[in-house]
Amino acid sequence: MAGISQDWEPVVIRKKAPTAAARKDEKAVNAARRAGADIETIRKANAGTNKAASSSTSLNTRKLDDETENLAHDKVATELKKAIMQARMDKKLTQSQLAQLINEKPQIIQEYESGKAIPNQQIISKLEKSLGVKLRGKK
Repeated sequence: MAGISQDWEPVVIRKKAPTAAARKDEKAVNAARRAGADIETIRKANAGTNKAASSSTSLNTRKLDDETENLAHDKVATELKKAIMQARMDKKLTQSQLAQLINEKPQIIQEYESGKAIPNQQIISKLEKSLGVKLRGKK
C-alpha cells in the first residue's frame, strides 16, 4: 500500500450569490439590517398606487372624450353606383362575370352597386377599363 494516499483537505461548498430580485426580498433586507449593513431605500413616485390606470386620464383619452365630431368612411356616390350598374347592364354582364373580368370577388361588385363599399381608385379604374365607360371626373 505504498502508492495509495488519501486527500484529507476540506472541501468548501458555497451558495450562489443572491440575484438582484433576492437582494430586494424583505427577508434579505431584514438579514442585512441585522448584520449592520448600510441599506438604502428609495420610494418610487407612484409606487403602490394605481393612479396611472384609473384617476388621471391621459391627454389623448381626454381629447377623444371631448371629440364630438361624427366620423364615417366615404361611401360610393349614388351617381357612381348607378353608372356601374347601367354600364354592366349595357354590356349584358352579371355581377359575377364583371368581377371575374377585373379579378375581384363578386362581393366587391355587389358592395359598389349597393353603395356600401369604400371607394378604391384602383378598382374604379379596373371597372372603367372593363366596362369602357368613364366613371370618375367630368362626364
